[in-house]
Formats: sequence, structure tokens, C-alpha cells
Amino acid sequence: MSDFLAGVAAAATVAAEHVDAVDRDARFPQEGIDALKDGRALSALADGVPFAEVAEACRVLGRACSATGMVFAMHQIEVACLLSTDEWPWAKGYLAELSREQRLIGSVTSEIGTGGDMGRSISSVEPQPDGTCTLVKQAPTVSYGEYADDFLTTTRRAPDADGGDQVAVMHLRDQTTMQKNGTWDPLGMRGTCSPGFVVSATFAPEQVHPTPYVTLGAETMVPVSHLLWSHLWVGIAVEAFERAKKSVKAAGPNANSVKAQRLSELHNQLSGTRAQLAEAMERWQREYAEPGRPALQTMSATLRHNVLKTSVSRSVASICQGALEITGIAGFRNDSPLAIGRLLRDSLSASLMVSNDRLHETNASLLMVVKEG
Repeated sequence: MSDFLAGVAAAATVAAEHVDAVDRDARFPQEGIDALKDGRALSALADGVPFAEVAEACRVLGRACSATGMVFAMHQIEVACLLSTDEWPWAKGYLAELSREQRLIGSVTSEIGTGGDMGRSISSVEPQPDGTCTLVKQAPTVSYGEYADDFLTTTRRAPDADGGDQVAVMHLRDQTTMQKNGTWDPLGMRGTCSPGFVVSATFAPEQVHPTPYVTLGAETMVPVSHLLWSHLWVGIAVEAFERAKKSVKAAGPNANSVKAQRLSELHNQLSGTRAQLAEAMERWQREYAEPGRPALQTMSATLRHNVLKTSVSRSVASICQGALEITGIAGFRNDSPLAIGRLLRDSLSASLMVSNDRLHETNASLLMVVKEG
């Protein structure tokens, strides 16, 4: 195990100690995030840690505390976007600061009025007479908005730009005003603390990502999101499976044969999901390393990444449901070491983070024109 993953495992132990309070009170998983900062995990990608290890960290954290894992995953998605080009001098300086201070980056991608389409924006970059730029965005959710140090926000390139002509803007906390709009009391992923905000920012033009978002999204943000989220979700599924396994094992020779068979079926499902994820990881890393990344600019790539997300999110919820059926009343009780409730509730969020229905709608259109080899 690398030093990085050893540090993440230690942070996961800390996060697990507080997971019930985080879930019960819908509070930010401060202890787990602080432990990750102490291990310099927030700057992992910027410091050269391999992407595969960062993905594995999401799985480890997902088993211990889904909220801690999701905050870590979302942050690393933003860092990956900052690292996606060598032609952004401002980002290089910021990443050095992030590494020194272990700054946490929040995400502002969704927007009221777009119908959930994150490929379009209403807000825009607006140049000001003093040479600065501003934006105002009404976001229905902002990932851990009150706890992030800085933000990566998607918006239109200019006031007269088409809704799909987007850019990503990296703005600092002291450049940002956050007007909270609503509360945060969800079914699952309660510790991610992501209510809506009206986000206003004033920033320098060089803080705008030089890569158009249509390219940044296809090459980096979308696949990295689906890959890291999927590792996190698999972590949830692994924990649910292990609790089901303990339940069957504890019964010993008197174990219900039907439940033992269900455990085997659950293992098959989990193994298939992990194999699908491993193949997607290997292919994305290979294509991302190609000069120009042409394979990632295709409809086939979009289809593959959408299939990964919809498939894994559906499978993980099914595995947690199956684990509950195996553990029975022990898994149904929140005061049991075999409790499945939090894991199941957290897994249900997977199909809603970038709605599966929207992705299936996109895939249905792509299937009419894409020839899968």
C-alpha cells in the first residue's frame, strides 16, 4: 500500500467513528476531511499521485463514510479540471497554494432554469469597466457550499453567448458572495451539506479556464465524475455486502440456504460491477494520455461514460437492497452493527446525481447514430 493510500485509510477510520452523527445530524464530516487534509490528500492529483490511487481512495472512503468520500471525490474532480491543460498559468499558481494549504474546492454546475441540463447556462461571465469580471448564478445545489474554500463554476462565456457556449471559472472564497437559498435535509448523503445558493463572484479574466467547457466536460469533468463517483458507490456496495456476509457467517451451520445462495448472487453482481468499472478506468486513462485525446471527443465515448454511471448507480442500490434482505431485521435496525439503512439511503442518491433519466434520454439519441464496435 502506498503512503497516500495508507493515509487515506487512516482518515477513513476517523471518518467511520463519526459517520452516524454526520448522517443523523446532516452535518459536514469535518473530522474526516480534516484527517484527509492532515495527510495532504486534497492535493493528491496536483502532487502527482496516480489517478487510479485517487479512485481507490474514493472506494475506501465510501465504505467508511459516504459523505466524506463524496466531498473528497467532488474536490478531486475540480482539481482534475485544473490539471487538464498546461496552458493556464493562473491554475499553476493556485495549485501550488492548494498543495500548501490543502484548500477544498466546491462545485457550482447546476442552475435553476436549465431543467437540470448542465451543458447549458443562464448566468454568464460579465466583463466590468475596471478590468475584472463578474458572474451571478442561481444554483439549486452547491457541493458543501458553506465549507468550501474556493469554487469551480460553469457559466456562459459572455452575456451574448449561446447557452451551450460555456466556460469554467475558478474563483476564491474571498471573491465570492454566497446567499443561501433553502435548507439541507435529504434522504441520503446527508453530510454533503449541499443546499442551494445564489453565487456571486468578482474575479480576474485569467481565472477563466482556457478550454471551452464542451471539451473540458467531455475529456475531464464528465468521465472523471463518473469514474470517481462509481468507485465511491462501489465502496458503499462492498460495505453492504460485507455486512450481509457477516450475517450469513454468524448463523453458522444453521444458516438459511436461501440466504446463502442470495449472498452468492450478490457477490456475482458486485464482481461484475467492479469488473465493468476497472475496464472503464483502464480505457479512460489510456485515451486521456493520447495526444489531442481524440477518442474522448466522440459520441461513443459519451455513450460509454453514461452507461458506466447509469449501470453502476443502479447496481449499487440493488446490492444494498439485496444485503438488507439477507441481514433481515438486524440490517433493518439502525442500532445494529449490521445496519444497512444508511448505506441503502446513500446508494439511492447515485441515480439522481446527474439524473439517470436524462442520461438515458441522451443515450437513446446516441444509439440511433453510434456504431458500437
